[in-house]
Amino acid sequence: MSEPRPSDRHDASESDDTFAEIVDEATQRDPDLAVIEAGSRTLRTVSGPVPGDEVPARPADPEVDKALRAVEQELAGRWGETKLEPSVSRIAALMDVLGEPQHAYPSIHITGTNGKTSTARMIEALLGAFELRTGRYTSPHVQSITERISLDGSPMDPERFIETYNDIKPYVEMVDAQQPYRLSFFEVLTGMAYAAFADAPVDVAVVEVGMGGSWDATNVIDSSVAVVTPISLDHTDRLGATPAEIAGEKSGIIKQDATVILAQQPVDAAQVMLKKAVEVDATVAREGMEFGVVSREIAVGGQLLTLRGLGGEYEEVFLPLYGAHQAHNAAVALAAVEAFFGIGAEQPGSLDIDTIRRAFASVRSPGRLEVVRSSPTVVLDAAHNPAGARATADGLSEAFGFSRLIGVVGASGDKDVRGLLEAFEPIFAEVVVTQNSTGRAMDADELAAVAVEVFGGDRVQVEPRLDDALEAAITLAEEEDEYAGAGVLVTGSVITVGEARLLLGRH
Repeated sequence: MSEPRPSDRHDASESDDTFAEIVDEATQRDPDLAVIEAGSRTLRTVSGPVPGDEVPARPADPEVDKALRAVEQELAGRWGETKLEPSVSRIAALMDVLGEPQHAYPSIHITGTNGKTSTARMIEALLGAFELRTGRYTSPHVQSITERISLDGSPMDPERFIETYNDIKPYVEMVDAQQPYRLSFFEVLTGMAYAAFADAPVDVAVVEVGMGGSWDATNVIDSSVAVVTPISLDHTDRLGATPAEIAGEKSGIIKQDATVILAQQPVDAAQVMLKKAVEVDATVAREGMEFGVVSREIAVGGQLLTLRGLGGEYEEVFLPLYGAHQAHNAAVALAAVEAFFGIGAEQPGSLDIDTIRRAFASVRSPGRLEVVRSSPTVVLDAAHNPAGARATADGLSEAFGFSRLIGVVGASGDKDVRGLLEAFEPIFAEVVVTQNSTGRAMDADELAAVAVEVFGGDRVQVEPRLDDALEAAITLAEEEDEYAGAGVLVTGSVITVGEARLLLGRH
């Protein structure tokens, strides 16, 4: 069936003078990673994995692996995440027969265009540092479907994932039989997450929307804190053609009397969010006014921040992630946790600084300007829209002193590919265009035609197979002594980055 567009659009054509003064253009955020299972061949001179990787490999036990693959196959037989019938009726029906598990714990709900998963990981780390048991639901995943549902900061173990699926499967089938359309892949996973969190039980759930807000499957929770990361153009066929229209859909997660943590936004998007907050008597904290980044310095392995939260300043906070966008994500995460604890509203004072420092120092965000090997340095970042690409380019230029940078780009056919390539053109000496293994991938030759228009023919190489593209890029980076400081950036699609991560030994 066709995918209906949301009909509830907000007209925000008039600018808000106050926000024109204090709200910058959207600070772009790094995007989420996608599901990928890929075979790999050994690339030459692959260095060993970096310690502390949070992405699990396939189960070592063959029987467990077989059972997990069976669950994955059943889920894959449902509507995928790119096919939508905008409604929460099916997930609401599932929650009803499961006994409303999503109401068994408080939650923090996160929407936006880019940066949701990184922000969710930071919120989770902060809450865990204050000895709260957490559940985190994010999407998509890097290499294992179990990453989507985390308990106490760790992906759900395969046995528990399988058990949770089997527990709710009879209820899923019951709802399927009663609805015009079966529950989708994402809806079933959402039901699993909410049931697992209630069963744990968790003290608080950190939940990232899949797409949009009001009709997203996650939006059956009643969160006291709603977080909105920067909004830019993506999924315009489903969410709207302007930031204001997209904001209208995403504002659906703002509930009665909630606190809204609003990252820097385009002015028209900020206006829509403020209007919705007024309608439901929500309290709004805005980046750049009530909270924000006071200062940041580049540090070895990340950056050193001073953050202004709702309860005061937090100095000398080390964040082991690169890019100004991650500093802004940190400010948003801190304000969200303060709001959850009532800081700045119900009680004065700030959170314990040593706990805050310890939490941020522990944050990892796989696939976000992630270094996966050296000699030459290979960095992964799954920017898949122009906004994310600009943030990646800025962060890479700031944190790495590459004398020459080779790009490996594989894009999805439904994205703004030209805008993506134009964002990277100033920093790529050459680009190797390729494609990933999914049906959504843009054909490498089609991508090359656009790349030639952006880069010129002498800077573009075509390698349809991703493993060949990685090999070619590494060769280009190594070919001359004068380029001893050369590097490789793999980007362009969430799926491409997931496959590259496996090919480069991160499993």
